[in-house]
Amino acid sequence: MNILSKTRFLLAVMALGLLPVFPVSAAAAGLHGAKPNIILVMTDDQGMGDLTSMGNPILQTPHLDRFYARSTRFTDFQVSPTCAPTRSAMMSGRAPFKNGVTHTILQRERMALDTVTFPEVLKSVGYHTGLFGKWHLGDETEYLPQNRGFDEVIMHGAGGIGQTGLGDFPANGENTYFDNMLLHNDTVVKTKGFCTDVFFQAGLAWIKQQHEAQAPYFAYISLNAPHGPFIAPDNYKKRFLDAGYDENTAARYGMIENIDDNFGLLWSKLNEWEALGNTLVIFMTDNGMSMRPITQNGKSVPKYNAGLRSAKNSPHEGGSRVPAFWYWQGVLKEGSDINALTAHLDLYKTFCELAGAELPPKMQALDGRSLLPLLADKNAAWADRELFIHCGRWPTGERESFKYVKSAVRTAQWRLVNNVELYDVFQDRGQEKDVAADHPEVVKRLRQSYDTWWKEVEPLAVNEGMPRVEKHPFAIRYQEQMKTIGIPEWAPPAL
Repeated sequence: MNILSKTRFLLAVMALGLLPVFPVSAAAAGLHGAKPNIILVMTDDQGMGDLTSMGNPILQTPHLDRFYARSTRFTDFQVSPTCAPTRSAMMSGRAPFKNGVTHTILQRERMALDTVTFPEVLKSVGYHTGLFGKWHLGDETEYLPQNRGFDEVIMHGAGGIGQTGLGDFPANGENTYFDNMLLHNDTVVKTKGFCTDVFFQAGLAWIKQQHEAQAPYFAYISLNAPHGPFIAPDNYKKRFLDAGYDENTAARYGMIENIDDNFGLLWSKLNEWEALGNTLVIFMTDNGMSMRPITQNGKSVPKYNAGLRSAKNSPHEGGSRVPAFWYWQGVLKEGSDINALTAHLDLYKTFCELAGAELPPKMQALDGRSLLPLLADKNAAWADRELFIHCGRWPTGERESFKYVKSAVRTAQWRLVNNVELYDVFQDRGQEKDVAADHPEVVKRLRQSYDTWWKEVEPLAVNEGMPRVEKHPFAIRYQEQMKTIGIPEWAPPAL
């Protein structure tokens, strides 16, 4: 029974009084257990303004723009201000600080081992799972995605390719973003080509295998681009350099246009395989943009961030509000905006409900909600909520003194920043006017909520004060494999 038939059936049965009426729409009930394939494409450090469809005057992103036009869009989708916290919140369904993830380095990026990930839950109902690109939740064996619910993995180490001092393969410091050493399941391999191309090709080849096997799957194409260092193939930099833009801008925007072309290839292949009817495709980013100053012909050019204040590693909207476009042919509405306050925390319950998976009796408490009611009806009842945001990254041992530094509480209307500034994001999306003096009762309420949350997460900071790693796991793995089988060359199966 397809989604529409299932929904009509449920409506008819409920009308006859044969089923109890729960506070969820019939359309949302029709989505529950529909078991679509799920493809999540997430980029790294790409902000709300880094798409032509979001108003960027320099970029050309035609494939993602067409996807935007077809999609259901979450217009107020919040993530964490930096990489690893967002990824842990997605994988766990709860605030990153509750997973021990308070930084992107110093072992404070390791997701607590008692976390049950949503890929593990999806596997319980027959899903195959694949990760292609960036993990950034721990490089020690027990923390790797292969041991956290993923069947197929090709990944780099640390938070970025070439971050050799933080855990990536030493060889990747020599030719960053091209011809990289990656970990393919349990084997270190040498790849050929630009990293984003490799991750998309690997993901597509694996998706094709699942499609041909008619197996439900979750594919996580998790890119390190356009995270710095800003490096792109020459043909993607050329038009920017020809127009007089500086090298860093040419490379970063070239990385984004390369992502766009690869997304276009993904779309083309899904169409060719007639896979879109039972596949949910999502595009999002992990935090706000990270970009150096732009110059053109030696003159400063303003950075475009869709009117949001600040960027990555900031407690403001520009640090945590990101694009989130969802497409499912014939099921989700096209060109529809959902304005409710939603977050990375919500993916866990949403995916599990779509898959019809029951949560295990013993697991972490979830902070997120299911998005199914909103996907079925953008005007569905959606209670207000409080989201707690903190940039973390405090010096080792100084957690308490950084309690309010680069922090925020977000509700549908308000954003309390650093425990002092208050912004009405309904009226002031760019956070130009601090209205704390006009709304002392709101400030008091959000401060109290934040203090309660801070105490709640304190005992869960399991990675605080860990000794610095002198010999990184991927470096050890590389050296040991060199002594036995060497480093084989690897390429994804042909499409």
